Amino acid sequence: MRPPLRRRSLRPSLAVLALTTALVAGCSVAVAGSPVAATNSVAVDPGFVRGTDGGLVDRLAATAVTDIGEYWRQAYPATFGKPWQELAGGYYSVDTTDRSAKPPPCASQAIEVEGNAFYCASVDAIAWDRSALLPVLRDKYGDAAVVLVLAHEVGHAVHHRAGVGAEEQRKQPAQYPTILMEAMADCYAGTFVRWVADGKAPHLRITADQLDAALQALISFRDPVGTSERDDAAHGNAFDRVSAFQDGYREGAALCGRMTAQNRQFTQRAFTDFVDRARGGNLPFKDMLDAVTPNLSAFFGNLVTKAGRTWQTPLVRRGTVNGECSPGTQGPIAYCQDGSIAIDVDRATVLHNDIGDYATGMLLATRYGLAAIAAMGRPVGEQRAGQQALCLAGAYTGSVLRPSDSSFGLSPGDLDEAVQVLLGLDYAARDTGGHGLPTGFERVGVFRTGTLQGADACGVS
Repeated sequence: MRPPLRRRSLRPSLAVLALTTALVAGCSVAVAGSPVAATNSVAVDPGFVRGTDGGLVDRLAATAVTDIGEYWRQAYPATFGKPWQELAGGYYSVDTTDRSAKPPPCASQAIEVEGNAFYCASVDAIAWDRSALLPVLRDKYGDAAVVLVLAHEVGHAVHHRAGVGAEEQRKQPAQYPTILMEAMADCYAGTFVRWVADGKAPHLRITADQLDAALQALISFRDPVGTSERDDAAHGNAFDRVSAFQDGYREGAALCGRMTAQNRQFTQRAFTDFVDRARGGNLPFKDMLDAVTPNLSAFFGNLVTKAGRTWQTPLVRRGTVNGECSPGTQGPIAYCQDGSIAIDVDRATVLHNDIGDYATGMLLATRYGLAAIAAMGRPVGEQRAGQQALCLAGAYTGSVLRPSDSSFGLSPGDLDEAVQVLLGLDYAARDTGGHGLPTGFERVGVFRTGTLQGADACGVS
């Protein structure tokens, strides 16, 4: 948070993956449900995969790409008006621990594939690391993460077939930046996962909890904080990547195919301030509160007065949140019956230190959202209020997303911190009675609505 001045692949980073896993494990609730799997105990034989060892990981991968292929045989003609073309170069499994292993296309040696999966456009093939990528994803996030990675890579094959490929990017780099191509692949992956979620896949199934885990894996592949959206290798931040996936999941493949550099809003940006860069875009907890509270009050006060009501700045109490504050639990930051906001400093500081300053900043914004809803004469003890407050927190986030040089605003990485909290915890969507939204997918969707469309989309005024 910033105070006022005074190859086509997921491109995973194992360091980022390990960090994200640690943060998710430290702050999330347990994920229930059985893993995504074949409908019976016999998965698809991976014999058609070149280099396979026939093991469990490759069986899962073979099952995934089989169902992905079946989906596109149906969806591609319906979307683009021509038949789906099977991958001419096929699929490659690489054991990157074997230095003598034969490399796949687009690589000169097997080690180049380490920790990666990619689509090789020159030969129309997909390769994956079965030693240091797919097993790690499966162990940390479940089978659905493996499926999502492979659906993303096939997504690259889809946009190449639809006329948005390397040649178009070479000729018109401003029209087809890398970040757009990655968003398309994420979007197409979302359309496939929706098909699975609807029970249409021959072999795969997915539950809501497993979908959340897969999205946690997806955001582990985000770009390093401070990467510009104009970077030649930019893939997107957590917010942009989940946004593209959700758009495909909700709207279908036609929307993915219509994405352009002109109609797609990307939130990723580079650091513009040396001091902000030096501290990684994060303020100490106390400094964050001192900086954000007057800004929150001004934003939500304006919403209330525009609705013809009177805004009274909430008293922010720093101590602990207990039963006297509200009839239910809201997490480390709570909107109280007397109109104040109480912060459990110890709990909030842990969240702040583990994830980043906008982890707590965004939660605080949702409680200001409840204060605004109460000021408009609306009830705050029902689930609808919690969702509206989260949406309003998104609207506030959108308002400070791109600050001028002299104004308060978000730092690169702040939106990633918000997405991590929303996927792992339901605090941000809770009303004063403690009712929230059960899945991170839903929570991120509500937050996105406010961020991208503003307060008018939140159904309050």
